[in-house]
Amino acid sequence: MNGEAGACGIGGGGVLVMIIQLVIALVMLIAMWKVFTKAGKPGWAVLIPFYNAYVFLKIAGKPGWWLILLLVPVLNIIFGIIALAALAQNFGKGAGFVVGLIFLPFIFYPILAFSDARYIGAGDSANQGNMVNL
Repeated sequence: MNGEAGACGIGGGGVLVMIIQLVIALVMLIAMWKVFTKAGKPGWAVLIPFYNAYVFLKIAGKPGWWLILLLVPVLNIIFGIIALAALAQNFGKGAGFVVGLIFLPFIFYPILAFSDARYIGAGDSANQGNMVNL
């Protein structure tokens, strides 16, 4: 047995993994586009780096300057989870849905996008600076 057969098998598996990753990325792109449009924001915003995070924060009812916090290691995890919780709340979803968005986003974003979930809104602007509005 020569080394070429083994390398070919690994390469074929790598191609399969790449195809699966591309499908997941496409599903996430479509789902995020739909979530943005449900919230009254332009769907094309998901395609623009940094601007998509800014629009996401606006949909979640968080101030735009949080984008800076999302660039800081460790803080990005904390404030990202808070923003996801606010997003779920603004679509009428609870804590269990937040856990799903955190650990299985490729399943829960399409659920949010293609279900009958409606964007309720961020509430009054006085609460936008709060850490968590659960």
